[in-house]
Amino acid sequence: MYIGDLHIHSHYSRATSKDLTPEYLDLWARKKGIDIVGTGDFTHPAWRAELAEKLEPAEPGLYILKKERMIRHSCAAGSPQPRFVISGEISSIYKKNDKVRKVHSLILLPSLEDAEILSRRLEAIGNIHSDGRPILGLDCHDLLAITLDACPEAIYVPAHIWTPHFSLFGAFSGFDTIEECYEELTPQIHALETGLSSDPSMNRRLSALDSFHLISNSDAHSPAKLGREANLFDIPMSYDGLYGAIQRGEGLAGTIEFFPEEGKYHFDGHRKCHLCLSPSQARQYNGICPVCGKKLTTGVLHRIEQLADRQEDFILPGGRPYENLVPLPEVIAACMGSSSASVKVTRQYEHMLEELGNEFHILRSAGLDDISRIGGQLTAQGIRHLREGKVDWRPGYDGEYGTMKLFASSELDSVEGQLSFILDDNGNENLPSLISSIPDTASMPNPVESRLQEMSASRTASDGCAASAGQMVPSGQTAPDGLTAPVGHTGPNALENLNQGQRQAVESISPVTAVIAGPGTGKTRTLVSRLSYLIGERGVKPSEITAVTFTNKAAEELRQRIRCQLPGKRSLNQMQVGTFHSLCYRMLLSQGISLSLADEGQQQECAAQVTGQFSLPVSPGQFLSLVSLKKSGIGTISGPAVSSDGETEKKADLTEEAFSRYNELLASRNLMDFDDLLLKVLELLGSEQKLELRKQHFFYLLVDEFQDISPVQYRLIKAWNKGGKELFLIGDPDQSIYGFRGSQSNCFDLLCSDFKQACVLRLRPNYRSTPEILSAALPLISHNQGEPRELIPMMGHGSPVRVAAAESSLSEAIFIAKEIGHMVGGIDMLDAHTNSSAITDTPKSFSDIAILYRTNHQARLLEQCLRKEGIPYVVAGREDYLEETSVQGTICFFHAIASSLPDKEDSWSLTTSLCRRLLGPGHDFEALKGQFTKRVKRDKPWKVLEDWMKALNLTDSRAMDTFLCMSYFHKTMEDMLTTLTFGQGNDVTRSGQDSCPSSAVTLMTFHASKGLEFPTVFLYGLKQGLMPLKSGSGPVNTEEERRLLYVAMTRAKEELIITTSEAPSPFLSEIPPGTCRMEQARTPNQGGKQLSLFDFMD
Repeated sequence: MYIGDLHIHSHYSRATSKDLTPEYLDLWARKKGIDIVGTGDFTHPAWRAELAEKLEPAEPGLYILKKERMIRHSCAAGSPQPRFVISGEISSIYKKNDKVRKVHSLILLPSLEDAEILSRRLEAIGNIHSDGRPILGLDCHDLLAITLDACPEAIYVPAHIWTPHFSLFGAFSGFDTIEECYEELTPQIHALETGLSSDPSMNRRLSALDSFHLISNSDAHSPAKLGREANLFDIPMSYDGLYGAIQRGEGLAGTIEFFPEEGKYHFDGHRKCHLCLSPSQARQYNGICPVCGKKLTTGVLHRIEQLADRQEDFILPGGRPYENLVPLPEVIAACMGSSSASVKVTRQYEHMLEELGNEFHILRSAGLDDISRIGGQLTAQGIRHLREGKVDWRPGYDGEYGTMKLFASSELDSVEGQLSFILDDNGNENLPSLISSIPDTASMPNPVESRLQEMSASRTASDGCAASAGQMVPSGQTAPDGLTAPVGHTGPNALENLNQGQRQAVESISPVTAVIAGPGTGKTRTLVSRLSYLIGERGVKPSEITAVTFTNKAAEELRQRIRCQLPGKRSLNQMQVGTFHSLCYRMLLSQGISLSLADEGQQQECAAQVTGQFSLPVSPGQFLSLVSLKKSGIGTISGPAVSSDGETEKKADLTEEAFSRYNELLASRNLMDFDDLLLKVLELLGSEQKLELRKQHFFYLLVDEFQDISPVQYRLIKAWNKGGKELFLIGDPDQSIYGFRGSQSNCFDLLCSDFKQACVLRLRPNYRSTPEILSAALPLISHNQGEPRELIPMMGHGSPVRVAAAESSLSEAIFIAKEIGHMVGGIDMLDAHTNSSAITDTPKSFSDIAILYRTNHQARLLEQCLRKEGIPYVVAGREDYLEETSVQGTICFFHAIASSLPDKEDSWSLTTSLCRRLLGPGHDFEALKGQFTKRVKRDKPWKVLEDWMKALNLTDSRAMDTFLCMSYFHKTMEDMLTTLTFGQGNDVTRSGQDSCPSSAVTLMTFHASKGLEFPTVFLYGLKQGLMPLKSGSGPVNTEEERRLLYVAMTRAKEELIITTSEAPSPFLSEIPPGTCRMEQARTPNQGGKQLSLFDFMD
């Protein structure tokens, strides 16, 4: 018979002992009497390397510590050397069926080679380097599928299945059935790990678990905790023997269990209020702490009762036996009245091991006379109680271990200081009522007494009573203004789900309809319903419709939503949906116009020639910005030169000659820049006589985000609409944030002056944000010119807007990272245990959270802090790494071979010349062309880039590493290049780690957040100089900066947290004090050592 503890951790896991090394695991397994021990943490590459160095193969599929590494100790001298089996635990945090799930999985593998294979697969999904127990935003169903695909002999076991915060059946983030989690792969699950707070008899109250084998392990975070729970195996010593026992039950003889009452989560309770409640008592209080009014932590016993279909005394016929034990140091401590970690208990423990043998032998089978002779009579009596099950407990709750009561007072007459272990004087061994742990309400302060009275009243009130005046409306329910929130389309008539203003907009037959739609007023829904109404109700052909969006992502969302509204309508593919530039590009191609778009590197090269030729006091990048403004219709090509430190230098006059020379250089290379696409189409439309181009798609033209168009785009709208039937524009002048590109907040006024017959409608009901968020944002934007802004909140009340002041930008970033950990219910069990008061009752998914900031440079500290906390994240928007020469050269090369430029000798020659300048002269680009051309349309871009970086010795380039992180979001290199060419705003996204996480926090600038929404939004770095942003390029456009902040604030649906440091932004004074809650952004080391950036370096 062998004893196995298969679920442990290494010193690479968070909150674990530094002694969790192969040497000490071997030593403590010998002390405990464990024959097979898991390695833990196989996903961590450094731990795998350490295992490979210190272990050697033993029986098939098992390993043993090398003899020269063994730690010799007298208290483990007689024990056989244990075997190691490769094991690890994966933490999955993801969203399924509209609920955040947090489930831990135990995986056993037959070899380190298999661990390497599976780890590579998981590395492509999430960060497995920062923690021995990695956090992946991966559905457990998919994790199981990947595991079995990588290693069919793997053993997959849902870990500690009842733990409230992180488990299969957890009360806060688990499932009600195994099938809900694993779906069609449920038959691949053969065993379940019970966890410390439950034992097999509790689990057998669920008939749905009858077919599963129950195993138990310690989940040890230090060597001394090995064997708290373990398994009894009657098997051949091999991995195949283990596989048969766990997967088929062959040789699984039973388990060794904690007393479940000792587990941290057996009962319900609230640790902060020192309140421990049985399930029935918790139900009396409706799951609310009667002391503080917060939600109780639901314990394992309560959760089992929720799902059980059998009585408590049910015994499964043929069920495997199990033993309840307590670690020997705890028994000794109970006898001595000391802590189990005290020096005298440790000495006695080691003395007993030296004289009697390993711990399991002493607890399970050593003679009581021998135990009495070596350890004393009281110790022998305590072990007798254990073997007979005569142990009384105050059960564990809300992260607190249960308290053991092993002796009656009559047995402790000769022992002092053991009151916490004594039963009552009558020797009563029954579980005492825990109602005594609830404070006496008669002696409570008034707030608590009032709270109890409110709870009592709520339990006796009729369920059908009317809401009292001023009662808050829960989020998502109907507000009392007779306005119904839009819901999903459930019938053939989508109009029935629109409010009055939306319906008017959708049904308008005016030649020009302009809809002013504030944030959260259902702008996209109105646009989709308009399209659906045109096609489905009015019979407009999709081929006659063009919808213009601001980003490619918005275009794709529009396509998907219209397909959902009009399923099965194949002609929808004939409808044009896209950005201004992508539509113009397609239009030119359809006319047979040969063109190649200049990438950034090619534009920079032409700009550098012009600035050098004319001795212009601007950089190539600044020159291109001014040229773009000229082409966008701003009308001027002069502007200030800006030095690297942001100070304004002398005025630079960019002559028509320089402007023309730049265009000549592009034309000589047969290239267009981005702005030329629009100008070329305008030129084409201006020369057209019979409007044939417009008749193809522009009878019905719809434009989203109208407030952000430039003058040239406005000209294009009017040109497209010439000869058309209906023009529909929707936007919000208060969200006009692209003045530097030529957009104007008075665009609707200009429209009305050009189209006197325009029908202007305004949408006011807001379905996105809570009243608290709107009451902070609307007064801010009302400081701009015009009437006070009005939005009608349709969502229920929520949390007040928080404004957290910190000492520095670093402190802000640390605060945000820690807050996110609390919001998701804790990144791991340590967070859940130690920060339970800060953790929310309804944890969020990582993807529910966004951090917004004014400039890209602010993201650096945030990224470091998120990586430090092991929080997965993505960064949306264009960043500086795209301007690095290595990246520009790479884009130039692949853009050329994707556009078939190698077939055009002159163009290819110019491309290779530019690549040599950007990437270095020592590369054979002809050979590289042959190596990569076929892979552009076929291979994953990250694979292509990895090989490219090796071929050009770019593996040490930080910019290329960042570029590689962008490639994870694209299917092919061609797809990635298209995004780089036409992508706007948040179209360009990169991962914050070496993978593409399925659930991650989003980082982006205020500008890039336009059009998006998140349940929780952090606004980072609102201080003077950044908001409003001051630079050397001229006076601050305060009104546009205020609009930008308004946009950022209204991305939040439920929770908005603003952080500031040093000198706060003056805009914060424009938010009414009563609409937000001021607080100090506390960081972990406040009051201790000075925080340093070096603490957060990778």
